Amino acid sequence: MVDNKYKYTNSLIHEQSPYLLQHAHNPVNWRAWNDETFAIAVREDKPIFLSIGYATCHWCHVMEHESFEDEEVAEVLNMNFISIKLDREERPDIDSVYMEVCQAMVGNGGWPNCRIKYLYL
Repeated sequence: MVDNKYKYTNSLIHEQSPYLLQHAHNPVNWRAWNDETFAIAVREDKPIFLSIGYATCHWCHVMEHESFEDEEVAEVLNMNFISIKLDREERPDIDSVYMEVCQAMVGNGGWPNCRIKYLYL
């Protein structure tokens, strides 16, 4: 059921994670990490914009408010990327891979952890 009191509703509205549901009304067209999302990225020939965070992360909420609720930021992301929002508590296996890469590349890591992933198929 979609709540019509919000200006935006993306596909995260169908998720169970409290963190993902917090982003269900962002203007960013967020999608969950799943095969369907990756198939869309391939079909549209767009890179993935991956944002990893969790429900009680202060800086994740700041980033949502300052970036992901901004319609201009959303327009750029929606036009150029397939955006995936990932709950690190729901998928620690995926989070750990990206955190290791982040730490190897820049020497540290934290959340929110946002990365662009190009699909080469």
